[in-house]
Amino acid sequence: MSALRRKFGDDYQVVTTSSSGSGLQPQGPGQDPQQQLVPKKKRQRFVDKNGRCNVQHGNLGSETSRYLSDLFTTLVDLKWRWNLFIFILTYTVAWLFMASMWWVIAYTRGDLNKAHVGNYTPCVANVYNFPSAFLFFIETEATIGYGYRYITDKCPEGIILFLFQSILGSIVDAFLIGCMFIKMSQPKKRAETLMFSEHAVISMRDGKLTLMFRVGNLRNSHMVSAQIRCKLLKG
Repeated sequence: MSALRRKFGDDYQVVTTSSSGSGLQPQGPGQDPQQQLVPKKKRQRFVDKNGRCNVQHGNLGSETSRYLSDLFTTLVDLKWRWNLFIFILTYTVAWLFMASMWWVIAYTRGDLNKAHVGNYTPCVANVYNFPSAFLFFIETEATIGYGYRYITDKCPEGIILFLFQSILGSIVDAFLIGCMFIKMSQPKKRAETLMFSEHAVISMRDGKLTLMFRVGNLRNSHMVSAQIRCKLLKG
């Protein structure tokens, strides 16, 4: 038995077969015909070596509504690719929506056809089509202000839309930029430079059996108020 362990390691275990025979053949010359080496079934780890717990919650009920009730934290916990996708999608949809609103105002007032008339005052100067309305929105939202396109005082609905645009833009900026800032400030990858000893040992310390292992920091910077939590699983 010990010779088999030295030869094949701990990844295999010796299984005794019945004398009547079950179709299993011995592995290798000189091996007892009543024994067979079969691979050990690898048990899934409860805690990975990087500290992540392999625990999934199920059958909780209304999980989606619970995540949506705390939308900000849900966005922060998403992966980077989904964060960037939501970031780009939200700004793109908001920009196209507001540009469409400016184009609708110009279309309903007839500014698109009368923009080149000399004595006519449009709602937004030099807006002839949807691309020009989109450029006006971007110049206003980004506070660029080239001076070529501007809103006039003859358009009360445009003034109301301008106020709504400013409020909506501030809310979107605060929500998305704050989410990205918090996600970037989380030290999730800090654990990549923390090394744990491959094996833990149990020895006597102060008259008591103590479980011991070593932790090393690869970086030169010190960790302030570091805390270590351990989980002991007893079979």
